Formats: sequence, structure tokens, C-alpha cells
Amino acid sequence: MVVSGAQQGPASAARPPAAGAPRTVLWHDLECGCYTADLPLWQDLAGAAGPGPILDVGAGTGRVALALARAGHRVGALDRDAGLLGALRERATGLPVETICADARSFECERRDFALCIAPMQTVQLLGGSAGRLAFLARARAHLRPGGVLACAIITEFDTFDCWGGDPQPVPETVRIGQVTYSSHPLRVRADAQRVAIERERRLTVVGQTLSEPNVVELDLLSVAQLEREGAQVGLRCAPARSLAATADHVGSEVVVLRA
Repeated sequence: MVVSGAQQGPASAARPPAAGAPRTVLWHDLECGCYTADLPLWQDLAGAAGPGPILDVGAGTGRVALALARAGHRVGALDRDAGLLGALRERATGLPVETICADARSFECERRDFALCIAPMQTVQLLGGSAGRLAFLARARAHLRPGGVLACAIITEFDTFDCWGGDPQPVPETVRIGQVTYSSHPLRVRADAQRVAIERERRLTVVGQTLSEPNVVELDLLSVAQLEREGAQVGLRCAPARSLAATADHVGSEVVVLRA
């Protein structure tokens, strides 16, 4: 999730990562797991979609998929990272969740009756520009039942900052597991004409020694109108967009709603 440069409070994962989990899972939980402000919206859209399964694209370790499944919805959780999906499967024991390891731009599922397809947390801005988004939109439409809904969260306004340039550093997301402290430090959000780069430093501290590695995520710049136009190109119809307000820790976002 894209942090706000004005972040004030201490940040930590909403679900502490399990000891022994792969580091990809640890970092994903730490950097994404604390965000819950969008969950009521996904629940609302799921309820409005009526009976039928839901497809969660970019599901990761299950932040949204598990919440929907606990509310009684059948969920297909799609992600291209098999390690993240492995953690999701462990957490989904007894819940109506099926994991699908595939790329959002080329996935192929047996069922074509999803009532709702969601792409939370700027997943559609990670697909490599318009061509990647069009490929995903076409696959999503192919898997929705007639009248089914596709909802995609996007960020249109970024809170840029540069700690190397002297801006205050947002509070890092931190968790301690046993003798090891994991912390993710946002350092810079910078934009150019086409994309935004979110730069972090991931630190692992044990017995007074710290190892660090850089992490950079690039998001395509995208507007509500542009995504709606791309949806129309693959035969999706526009419905009113929704908004997610900024929190103390994260910037706000828009949710583009398209109907098959």
C-alpha cells in the first residue's frame, strides 16, 4: 500500500507474520497487512453483486480474500506468487477459498460465473501500461457472468516525499518475531510523466546487527476516466466510481466499477 508522507502513528501488521514464514510472506504481511480501510467497500460490493463466487486478483496472502470468505462468500484468490498463495491456503483452512496461481494478464479459470472480480491495492497499476491493463480487463470480462462487476482500486493523487532530500520520514512498519525485528522504511515517493516509484528500505535486525536491502515498486499513472475508457474497449460498461478516503497512514484511492 502506498504510504502517506504525513504518516503519524506507529505502523505494524494487522496480522503478525508467522515465525518461519518465507521472507516474501513476511514483507508482504508487514507492508500490506495493516491496511483495512477498503474492506467495508469490498464487502458492500460483494453483497450487492448477489449470489455467486468472487475473484480477488492480486490476492497476496489473503488480506481481502479471507475477510470475504469469513463473511460467507466463495472466493477465488489469484496471484502469480506461489509463496504468497501458500500462506493464504494455510490461513484459509475451513473457508471457501480456492487459490489460483497465474498472471492477471493471461489467467484462465474453468468457471465463467464470477459475480464480482476485484483488484484491490492498485493491482491494475502494476501491469505494465495500457497493453497490460487491456489484457487483464479482457480476461476479467471473460470470467464474469452477464451483469457481473469488476472493481479496481487505483491511486490518482500521490503524496510525494523524499527523505534523502530532507523530508521527514514516515514511521516504518515494524514487527518483531522471536529475536528478529523486521522493519520497512518508506524513503521516497517520486513521480514522472508515466509512473510513480515507491522506494523503501527493508531492514532485518538480530542481535544488534542490521541487514538491509532496497525495494522499489513502480505504479503506472492512471486516471478513473482512462481506466473506464480501457474497460469500454473490451466491452465493459461504466458504473459510478467509488472513493476510499485517506487514512493517517495511507493515501486515498478511487475504485473504478465496470459491469459486464
